[in-house]
Amino acid sequence: MKKALFLLPLLACLAGCRSGVKTLHVYTWADYIRPDLITRFEKENNCRIVIDTFDSNEAMYAKLKAGASGYDIVTPSSYMVKIMHDQGMLLELDHARLPNLKHVDAAFLGIAVDRRMDHSVPYMITYAGIGFLSDRVKDARPTWKMLDRSDLKGRMTVLNDMRETLGAALKSLGYSLNTVDEKQLAEARDTVIRWKKNIAKFDNEQYKIGLASGEFLLVHGYSGDILKVREENDKVAFMLPEEGFSLSCDDLVILKAAKEAELAHAFINFLHQPDVAAANTEFILYLCPNSSSYAMLGDSIKSDPGVFPSAETLARGEIIVDLGENNAKYVKVWDEIKAAGD
Repeated sequence: MKKALFLLPLLACLAGCRSGVKTLHVYTWADYIRPDLITRFEKENNCRIVIDTFDSNEAMYAKLKAGASGYDIVTPSSYMVKIMHDQGMLLELDHARLPNLKHVDAAFLGIAVDRRMDHSVPYMITYAGIGFLSDRVKDARPTWKMLDRSDLKGRMTVLNDMRETLGAALKSLGYSLNTVDEKQLAEARDTVIRWKKNIAKFDNEQYKIGLASGEFLLVHGYSGDILKVREENDKVAFMLPEEGFSLSCDDLVILKAAKEAELAHAFINFLHQPDVAAANTEFILYLCPNSSSYAMLGDSIKSDPGVFPSAETLARGEIIVDLGENNAKYVKVWDEIKAAGD
């Protein structure tokens, strides 16, 4: 009898496992979906969502190419989407399953890589700029030259991201962040090596907490990350450098090997429901380019230049694009930067 009682929970579990509850596996950036929206989707679709996170496009791509499997949806930046699509890694989207694509902001589709949304859907617009503590950094100016300030030595970070950090250096020199000119790239390399002497570290994650706590006084980072920690420390401020900055879109894509392609389509459609898009924008503080959601946002969000930069500021942004074989030039100078001083 005791043995039978012991088996009852196991049998119940097995029955539940056979009940048809599907699992959607999402591979994305940290804290990139509002938690209660995940719960809502699970309830509405009788499913589970399992999320794994990455901290750079290159790390995500390398993991997938190394054989990591089981993921359905990924959120790479547009330049990485092109690489993945060109290599046959992505599923072509079924627009019949995505009626909410009608809400995607046409203004941002104008700068998208996949303008027809054949294999990707814009999810969040991000800007890489400078976060700082307004009460600790004197004479702060919106320029990449802030990274040369010796009075902030050891209290600054830059992104551990080849394209973002080299892009910042290139912009500081007046060049395109997509240049393939080797002389310009060498100048950018030397600029970052000079910054390296001033910074505490290259970092993609801890800089947020470090800025809020005062461990770091100035950081190179993403708009949403910095605006989010402002909720913990109202002295946190964000600025977009006058020389220019990277403007990117993280996209929703379905891997060709996805086991739950139908559920993945449903999730993408859900994320572009206007009320869902608005809730996500207000939680993450990146902009979901869903034009029907904008009226649902609070006034503080709609007036925040870190979420909605002015047209003049936005004009200084540049999209990072895939450079094909010329990516090797960036890898070479990035390796030289990492080796410098070691």
